[in-house]
Amino acid sequence: MSESTDHDQLFKEVIREFFPDFLRLFFPDQAARFDLARVTWLDKELFADPPDGPKHVLDLVAELTDLGGDSTLALIHIEIESAESVTDIERRLPDYYFYLRRAKRKTVLPVVVFLKVGLDGLGVREIRDPAAGDPTLIFFYRYVGLPALPAAEYLRGDNWLGVALSALMKAGNEQRVPFGIEAMRRLGESPLTDGKKSLLGDCVETYIDIPDSDSDRFQDILEANATGRVPAMHKTRVQVAHEKGIERGIERGREEGIEQGLEEGQLRGLRAAITELFEARFGSVPAGFADWIRAIAEASTLRRILIAAGTVASVEEFQTSIGWAG
Repeated sequence: MSESTDHDQLFKEVIREFFPDFLRLFFPDQAARFDLARVTWLDKELFADPPDGPKHVLDLVAELTDLGGDSTLALIHIEIESAESVTDIERRLPDYYFYLRRAKRKTVLPVVVFLKVGLDGLGVREIRDPAAGDPTLIFFYRYVGLPALPAAEYLRGDNWLGVALSALMKAGNEQRVPFGIEAMRRLGESPLTDGKKSLLGDCVETYIDIPDSDSDRFQDILEANATGRVPAMHKTRVQVAHEKGIERGIERGREEGIEQGLEEGQLRGLRAAITELFEARFGSVPAGFADWIRAIAEASTLRRILIAAGTVASVEEFQTSIGWAG
């Protein structure tokens, strides 16, 4: 897995964990429409014509219920785009939109978060097909262009996701290190759980846009002011447990001669990592937990459970977040 892919996965974890804060921060009108306590995450791997049709791999798809109490549902489709151009995502986005509309028969709100393209910061973009002449399709999507947003404004705000994402926002070169230090200080002193502090702290350290020449100075300042801040990390607890669990699962699969090889080994590794992380954080594994995990055969579902095991504050919060009754 490439470093870029690792970073993109971390960013997706952050958005999933802080999704209500994401909507309130960037799309308050949409946040006011939906019951943000009732969010269902759909599998990102969707098939147009199974089993032989083309596979559509989406970043994040959240199913939301209207606050009005009726049965109106919407799908908010979020794409995390780390390319330095909008061209590629704008080729794919209409296909994703129409696929979701056809497959789920619900309203779809497409959103793109640009990590390296600023545009106007926040806005709506129009895609015309064909680009010249009389278009047969005009498609609109909402976007967040993080590099064009004012870092200082979000750094001072009361939305903790915004504090962390200020590391990707617009600031002068001389401001980046002090802004990063201030973001880590505020997160460390925030009322968030340790797991959520660590996830946002990892986001700051991973994405902060400082020259290589300032990297050591940034880390030195963090270490010198360690009290009350988020500990510096190169990998989150979830990532470490995930890697160890996959390695153990792959080896176990080889030893037992599993025909599926790597795929089955990955599933076994994920199950082992979930159990190990849950026990390390909460002291014991509830009765029936192992059987429940063993029955899950989708890697994407197991990854979501692994993330929850590493970030929730209690067993009760874990049960609520993944829908496990215990």
